[in-house]
Amino acid sequence: MLRLTDLKLPLEHTEQALADAIIRRLQIDASALHGYRVAKRSHDARRRGAIALIYALDIDTPQEAELLQRFANDPHLKPSPDTRYQFVTRAPADLSLRPVVIGTGPCGLFAGLILAQMGFRPLILDRGKAVRERTRDTWDLWRKRNLHPESNVQFGEGGAGTFSDGKLYSQIRDPQHHGRKVLTEFVKAGAPEEILYVSKPHIGTFRLVTMVENMRATIESLGGEIRFSQRVDDLQIETDGLGVRHVRGVVLADGEQIRTDDVVLAVGHSARDTFAMLHARGVYLEAKPFSIGFRIEHPQSIIDRARFGPQAGHPLLGAADYKLVHHCKQSHPGRGRSVYSFCMCPGGTVVAATSEPGRVVTNGMSQYSRNERNANAAVVVGIDPADFAPYDDSGSPLAGIALQRALESRAYELGGSNYNAPGQRVGDFIAGRPSETFGDVQPSFKPGVTPGNLDHALPGYAIAAIREALPAFDRQIRGYAMHDAILTGVETRTSSPVRITRDASLQNLNTAGLYPAGEGAGYAGGILSAAIDGIKVAEAVALRICARRHG
Repeated sequence: MLRLTDLKLPLEHTEQALADAIIRRLQIDASALHGYRVAKRSHDARRRGAIALIYALDIDTPQEAELLQRFANDPHLKPSPDTRYQFVTRAPADLSLRPVVIGTGPCGLFAGLILAQMGFRPLILDRGKAVRERTRDTWDLWRKRNLHPESNVQFGEGGAGTFSDGKLYSQIRDPQHHGRKVLTEFVKAGAPEEILYVSKPHIGTFRLVTMVENMRATIESLGGEIRFSQRVDDLQIETDGLGVRHVRGVVLADGEQIRTDDVVLAVGHSARDTFAMLHARGVYLEAKPFSIGFRIEHPQSIIDRARFGPQAGHPLLGAADYKLVHHCKQSHPGRGRSVYSFCMCPGGTVVAATSEPGRVVTNGMSQYSRNERNANAAVVVGIDPADFAPYDDSGSPLAGIALQRALESRAYELGGSNYNAPGQRVGDFIAGRPSETFGDVQPSFKPGVTPGNLDHALPGYAIAAIREALPAFDRQIRGYAMHDAILTGVETRTSSPVRITRDASLQNLNTAGLYPAGEGAGYAGGILSAAIDGIKVAEAVALRICARRHG
């Protein structure tokens, strides 16, 4: 088949119009078009009065060779890529020790799924609960202010991505088409088929719950085992005669010891006690940059009009999103930092995402329909390990966690010490005065938002940078700095504050058999990239096991 890209049509067009456009573009007779499949569909909204759909299509025609020759210099017509997933190996028949996967977020689930599909019967452990029990516990915080430290937005089956917008796109390089494998498995598990071709696919929380359960059933049907409420509190590590450290097992919170030579560490970015255990056990890890800020909410209608103009509300466009960045002036107290939007959730809600008592953390979530009144996104400032010293000047790789905890505890106090979050109108924030009430935009965060002054919720440089950025964002999206838009604090878990460093074999730099993976290890950001990393690590584990068997 042929892959034809960059074929543009008006937003309102028929299937026949698409077929006619293919025929004109390829300069063939209608009889030579035997069929086509949409590989990708996106939109170009730069001209709001004339929004266009952009297609990449796989074309079935008997004139394939002729067309490739005729359009040899055309970058938009090439052979269709083979995106089918190929397993790198199969498990030996006499497999003695199963690989262990820690975590059932997107990374752990896909590491476990690929290992199971190759016959390695993985044992998958998660400190949290199965997804439906976990959902009840999460709502217990949102509705009744009862936090379950081992079962919440961060911990449990499905990972943090379960309570999110369910975004399934990434900007990472993916030459082996692992992302296609992820999307294909999601469709098998119950996701809509459109995620295979729309440019920014998303699923939403309600659908993710069922999909995660279906993936668990698939893993178990292939000989894998998933155990919940099983927190790993220690690693068994031995050093050989050459001074090389090797994983030899894991120890659970109840004292159970599980023997294994291969551990996939897919714990997510909030497993702070696990990071501390790894550091204490001498596993190589380092502090890494991440970002801090607030959640901002606007009426979704403002974002739709700003992005789509008179076409706002068209079913093929859905709720509009945005991506913004502002580089602060070097002379400004923000010291030339970058402020950017992150994890934008059209038609969604701001959610409580803490995993520790006495702390407040925000995140964003949408359902598949994206039909809630408000749009929300994080507005965050990049920070690096040099910024961690006021919170932990020991030089520890865990210093970023100390910063996060300090800000989250402060947010808890500013919110009233009852898991309310502190909030402020954007107009008041820019003017430097506290908010006493909220206006036309009502905050969606549950349990609730306490109006006040956010100036002390973040370090001064971050407040100054965000205060400079908001009017700049308003020049890109009219109404962004509207007085009644809401800032809710704090957003501190944009990515992991540590990197559990690994080598070319994807094993930890100083501990053989330990495979740091996904967001918690500092190697992914979002559902899709985490799942892809899980596939890569599973392949590395499988090849190492087979190499040992034959070596």
